[in-house]
Amino acid sequence: MDRDVATPRAGRRVVMLVDNAVEGDSRVQKAARSAADAGWDVTLLGCAHVDAERRWQLGDAEVRVLPLDAPRPAPPGASRSPGGVAGLRRRLVARGGLPLRAARLARRPVEHAQVRYWRARLGDRAWRRLEPGLWGYERLAGPVVDALRPDLIHAHDFRMLGVAARAVERARAQGRDVKLVWDAHEWLPGARPRRDNARWLPAHLGYVREYVGHADAVVTVSDTLADLLVRDHDLPQRPTVVLNAPVATAEVVPPPVVGSVVVASPGAEAAPDLRARCGVAAGTPLLVYSGAMAPQRGVDTVVEALPRLPGVHLALVVGDPAAGYVRRVVARAARHRVDDRVHVLPYVPHRQLVAFLAAADVGLIPLHHWPNHEIALITKFFEYAHARLPIVVSDVRTMADTVRATGQGEVFRARDAADLARAVAAVLADPGRYRAVYDGPDSPLPGWTWEAQAERLDALYRRLLTPAPAPTP
Repeated sequence: MDRDVATPRAGRRVVMLVDNAVEGDSRVQKAARSAADAGWDVTLLGCAHVDAERRWQLGDAEVRVLPLDAPRPAPPGASRSPGGVAGLRRRLVARGGLPLRAARLARRPVEHAQVRYWRARLGDRAWRRLEPGLWGYERLAGPVVDALRPDLIHAHDFRMLGVAARAVERARAQGRDVKLVWDAHEWLPGARPRRDNARWLPAHLGYVREYVGHADAVVTVSDTLADLLVRDHDLPQRPTVVLNAPVATAEVVPPPVVGSVVVASPGAEAAPDLRARCGVAAGTPLLVYSGAMAPQRGVDTVVEALPRLPGVHLALVVGDPAAGYVRRVVARAARHRVDDRVHVLPYVPHRQLVAFLAAADVGLIPLHHWPNHEIALITKFFEYAHARLPIVVSDVRTMADTVRATGQGEVFRARDAADLARAVAAVLADPGRYRAVYDGPDSPLPGWTWEAQAERLDALYRRLLTPAPAPTP
């Protein structure tokens, strides 16, 4: 019998929601593609600062990125001059430096007063006053979700939870039973605020508390985070853990297109050569850091360790090689006179990444201590493992414990360049010892694949959408 007839997948529509442009988010890409491969009718909706709607295919899943910056008419009588509060704010941000820092410090007491006032009046609903920009996602994505008439909505991360919950409420008011899955990518109380004001975190915490009870099921990225979500939200069921593991096969993902222009999909091709892109010969020790760069991610510590590691090179695989923080890291390398050994490279498609990374000798995870860093098994951890790289990780709890248990690498004290150099030197002295963990019957790799995680997600969808048996007369 055909699989789609024998299961509840046939004709059942899944809409996934995410608050970014999709292209750099491997978790949502993998979730959408694998669900479509399993037979679900999948549309992945992103929301981003783009000029026009973008559409492309991920396998059989349709991706649509909606433009957050769609122009809106100015209110009657609004000034278009560069003056006013908005104009002053723009000038301060553009100028930066001491005036900007002083302005931010001066507004702190006002922001804390706003938080206290609106939380006293509205409780968790205070986000409507503290972070009204969240309504922008609702205005943009809500009508599209309604038009798609999904059977299940999968809300990725925290910003899209309310959008999904309200869409479910509207559907049920029309007599349609829609299920809601919330995919908690991070522990929000431990997140670094994405905007520099005191309102951001309390507003988003209230937003999640208001809508988490609407979820029919919760998915998350690690066992530690699953336990925290049960504790924080008194969940009736423990979240399903879907690890940020890489796909076991490598292939090219077609690039996005803008508007209705269709771009032919390229055929499969081999991953690029990491060493060739760095200009580093085989046999030269090569460290690699792959992923987003920010001060709390600890790449500065790696640069400070390089003078203690003569002849060792560092590849930084990042989303935007021209970003301000990336340039500052390169400038720091120049001050340490190691800039000739630091190579900044752009991302490759996530289905090529494991093969791309495999040419290195060591994978680096130099995170600072931060609540979310302590509980995470991040995507690059599994990508390095599938590239069969020894991993050098800072002593953030969950990943350090995993590396110690498996023997796949070394642990160093966070922000300690000398100890990082010690850990790297230990790995480079006997790399085979660490790589051997990935071979043999006790290898952790078979369970650390996206294919294994996709089975859990498919089983969850089927459980939620399988009709309950009729009661026996």
